[in-house]
Amino acid sequence: MKIAFVVHNELFTSRVMQLLDAAGIDYYTRWEEVQGKGHGTEPHLGKGGTPSTNTVLMIAFREEAPLETLIQNITAANAAIKRPDDKIRLFQLPLERIV
Repeated sequence: MKIAFVVHNELFTSRVMQLLDAAGIDYYTRWEEVQGKGHGTEPHLGKGGTPSTNTVLMIAFREEAPLETLIQNITAANAAIKRPDDKIRLFQLPLERIV
């Protein structure tokens, strides 16, 4: 089992939801208005000169296939995104248990 965190600029929420739908994923936990800064990217602090924020999706996967499809979908979407700050990020970790 795996768990993935998908982090994206809030402006791309509808696009990310389309990517999940295309991968057959209809389960997630979403955090909105998340503040942060990635390596080599502009901060997303929700105020001042950096008014945008991020959204984070947490998705638990019992099977590998939907996760692999989502990774392919995100990779394809990122190829069309010019600014590194706007790319969709996926962080994958092992998941030991779902109760």
